[in-house]
Amino acid sequence: MTSTERRRVAAGRAQEAEDAVETLRQGLKGVGLTLPSLRIDPVSCSGNEPAPLVDLGRCNIDTALQLSAVLEKKCDGEAGHDG
Repeated sequence: MTSTERRRVAAGRAQEAEDAVETLRQGLKGVGLTLPSLRIDPVSCSGNEPAPLVDLGRCNIDTALQLSAVLEKKCDGEAGHDG
């Protein structure tokens, strides 16, 4: 693979990661949550073959509890559809 092709692949991966962050941000917003530090981890985007990671970041206790409640509600709702 040429260096131009590697750069193209890297740019595509970075765009996929940005899209994933935005999708997650909108999904969280839809349930009333905001993770202020949500972003792409910049270190994971470096090097010859970057593998971008989504950094969920830090949040306060209230946000962590809200997120847990949303996930629990979602799990309970899905469990109700199984039987």
